[in-house]
Amino acid sequence: MTIIKDITTDQSALLMFKAHVIDPHSVLANNWSISYPVCNWVGISCGARHRRVRVLNLSNIGLQGTIPPYLGNLSFLVYLNFGQNNLYGHLPNELGQLHRLKSFGLEDNKFSGSFPSWIGMLSKLQILSLRNNSFTGPIPWNFYNISSLKWFNLGFNSLSGTLPNDMCNRLPKLQEIYLHSNKLFGQIPSSLSHCTDLRRLWMSDNKFTGRLRENIGNLSKLRDVYIANNHLQGEIPTDIGNLQNLEALLLETNNLTGRIPPTIFNISSLEIIGLIENRLSGHLPSTMGYMLPNLKYLTLFDNKLSGTIPNSITNASKLIMLDLSSNSFSGLIPNTFGNLKIPSVLGLASNPLRGILPPLIGNFSASLQEFYAYGCKLRGNIPQEIGNLSGMIVFDLNGCDLNGTIPTAVGRLRRLQGLYLHGNKLQGSIPYDLCHLEGLSELNLNGNKLCGHVPPCLASLTSLRRLHLGSNKLTSTMPSSFGSLEYVLYINLSPNSLNGSLPSNIQNLKVLRNLDLSRNQLSGDIPTVIGGLENLETLSLADNQFQGPVPKSFGSLISLESLDLSRNNLSGEIPKSLEALSYLKQLNLSHNMLEGEIPTKGPFRNFSAQSFLSNYALCGPARLQVPSCRKYNSRGFKKVALLVLKYILPPITSIVLIAIVIIFFIRHRNRSTKDGDQEDLLSLATWRRTSYLDIQHATNGFNECNLLGTGSFGSVYKGTLFDGTNVAIKVFNLQLERASRSFDSECEILRSIRHRNLIKIISNCCNIDFKALVLEFMPNGSLEKWLYSHNYFLGILERLNIMIDVGLALEYLHHGHSAPVVHCDLKPNNILLDENMTARVSDFGISKLLGEGDDSVIQTMTIATIGYMAPEYGSEGIISPKSDVYSYGILLMETFTRKKPTDEIFTGEMSLKHWVKESLPDGLTEVVDANLVREEQAFSVKIDCLLSIMHLALDCCMESPEQRVSMKDAAAKLKKIKEKFLDDVAATS
Repeated sequence: MTIIKDITTDQSALLMFKAHVIDPHSVLANNWSISYPVCNWVGISCGARHRRVRVLNLSNIGLQGTIPPYLGNLSFLVYLNFGQNNLYGHLPNELGQLHRLKSFGLEDNKFSGSFPSWIGMLSKLQILSLRNNSFTGPIPWNFYNISSLKWFNLGFNSLSGTLPNDMCNRLPKLQEIYLHSNKLFGQIPSSLSHCTDLRRLWMSDNKFTGRLRENIGNLSKLRDVYIANNHLQGEIPTDIGNLQNLEALLLETNNLTGRIPPTIFNISSLEIIGLIENRLSGHLPSTMGYMLPNLKYLTLFDNKLSGTIPNSITNASKLIMLDLSSNSFSGLIPNTFGNLKIPSVLGLASNPLRGILPPLIGNFSASLQEFYAYGCKLRGNIPQEIGNLSGMIVFDLNGCDLNGTIPTAVGRLRRLQGLYLHGNKLQGSIPYDLCHLEGLSELNLNGNKLCGHVPPCLASLTSLRRLHLGSNKLTSTMPSSFGSLEYVLYINLSPNSLNGSLPSNIQNLKVLRNLDLSRNQLSGDIPTVIGGLENLETLSLADNQFQGPVPKSFGSLISLESLDLSRNNLSGEIPKSLEALSYLKQLNLSHNMLEGEIPTKGPFRNFSAQSFLSNYALCGPARLQVPSCRKYNSRGFKKVALLVLKYILPPITSIVLIAIVIIFFIRHRNRSTKDGDQEDLLSLATWRRTSYLDIQHATNGFNECNLLGTGSFGSVYKGTLFDGTNVAIKVFNLQLERASRSFDSECEILRSIRHRNLIKIISNCCNIDFKALVLEFMPNGSLEKWLYSHNYFLGILERLNIMIDVGLALEYLHHGHSAPVVHCDLKPNNILLDENMTARVSDFGISKLLGEGDDSVIQTMTIATIGYMAPEYGSEGIISPKSDVYSYGILLMETFTRKKPTDEIFTGEMSLKHWVKESLPDGLTEVVDANLVREEQAFSVKIDCLLSIMHLALDCCMESPEQRVSMKDAAAKLKKIKEKFLDDVAATS
């Protein structure tokens, strides 16, 4: 029996489809009803002759669900489009019954499964679009039997397999091929030249190999060639220049080699040339720009092109993007670049270009949005004309050789989002004009020579996400205004010379992920509020002067992966709260004064001894190379404590009270004598007072370019007095704890001592809110500079003279008058050199004036510099003249080895002292500065001299203060070493 199909068959199939899918916008519910003729339903068109459904177009109406098989009954269907919906699942085989179908569109859905083989049965099909679904597997061979096919789009699927070599012999009518973003492999079909009507060829983002076919030039109608991001090899065919209708050529990210055919630059219709990330070489033709009036995009990034950049390139007057980065172009930036009127992106980065950044850059129109010239060899200043580029969004000149200052005109680039000037030689201060860049999201000025303050107004940049100001010479404190940067993700200020304490409102940086403030001079306690930064992944406060405990609140840093607090003055125990940091992978607490038991749970199971080296008294597992922790009987301890409270404490209290009464009586009796002494001191303190205005004038308003350096309690500026005298002015930061006390200490000591090897105080300025010392200016800087800076060198004799000067200064302090003075902080930074290279000991901010007698000892809570402190000073706070002797010994070793006591090679039990001691006598040449012992006539004389110096240094560094030599003996011995050295040198000459 024959089943008669008519419009009711179509109606039934459509109603079944309606019932099968979800129609969230009720498009079908409101329009498809048996009350209306099928041919009037939305999305439906019928043929005039048979009144059967010929068009079904339900694109972009939000349909959900699968396609039912009933649609295979729409036997007169010519056009089917379900594109841009949320349909999914496999396509039913019944759709293969639609033999009249010419256009089939299912793009932008979620269909899956193998490519339907029944599509090859649609013999009249002309247009097929299955783009952006999840079809897999190879394209069936019968698909290539659809000889009527003109246009197919299978892009953005997961199709695999190869294309038949005779593809275009079987599909000769093809006009557009879209196979991009799949997993196809093999070679491009050799029959491609037979698709003579081909206009668009999109095969990017696959795994095609082999060469681009030579006969591609036969496709005279071709407009687009997109074969980017494959594995093509060989050269670009020269006959590609025959494609005179070509508008876009994208062959980027392949392995193409050889020269770019010059004929390409004769295709006047070209709008896009994309050849980035290949291995193309050779020069660009000097006339390349003359025949490209329509060119908008030219991207040659990451090839091996060389020669100069052709001036003619600017004749391509419609050019929007020009990227020549990462090649080997040389020469100057063409002057004709100023003729480019509408570029939005200009990339010249990573080429060995030379010369300066020309002022003509300001001639670009306001349309220039991105400029990349990083990694070039550009030198000179950044021109002020940069301020004319009002449309600039990204400006990247990192890694060049630029100097001068950051032009204030940058502040006019109000649309700027990224400013990258890191890795240059820029000087001066950070201009406050940068604070006008309200849309700035990333500022990178790392690795320059910028000085002065960190502008507090940077906190007004509410869009800022990344702030990199490291490896400069910035001073002052970290601005408290930075607490306003609520959305900043990364802050890097390491290394600089920042001082002071961290602002408490740092807790406002709630989304901060990375904070690096290492290698500065920050001090004070680490704020506990940092524990509130739950998104923090990396925190480095290493190489500062922080003190106090590691905050227990750090246990709340639940995202923390790396924590570095090394090389500070932290004390107390390691908080057990850190055991809760499950993501913590890197921990460095070395070179502090921590004590107590090292936690053992959580991430601490994975840390090695390197995390805890050089601390005061840590204990824990043997694998951490620390002593085991002692356990005590708590009941016995309580019993002993009660006995102490009951029988020992009362007598001690009585003795202390009696002593207080006696001291009070003596002081009261001698008040008149003391009053006279205080009047004498007062007159000394007021001698040659200098006003604040005089100091402000002398330092040019405390200009950062006058800044000589920063210390624990303030900054030192170079100044010029009204009489023309150059001076050093030490300004104390009274916001810091103990800064005022340090000023008083220096005044008290320096006004009562005089010696040719001690820094001389000229005057002072002392107000309630400002304190400064005016000192002699030392034009040759510090011993630190001469030991560790490039282009500076000291010979053996010069180093001997300097250390003899230091020894004489300390001898005077210890033995030169009735009350010994202990310097307490002897190190290369505090040894200054005058115009004759005579050494002067400076910085008496933590020095102590002892009682009468050479054996005087006091106890202090003031901590000196790690590495130079005597053992009894670091562990018990006990200081005496022998403490300075120890520091002098360390300084002797450092001066002749050119190794800091805090050098990273000194870990665990190995220290500078042990390193030197173990080398003597046979390994001396392994530890002393190699520049001092080069092979020459007086080599053995030098070795003898250096050996004597190291033995003296070790005598100064004995563990027990009583075993150390006195400063008087040390200075005398060093003089004799010098005399013998001179005699021996004279004898060998």
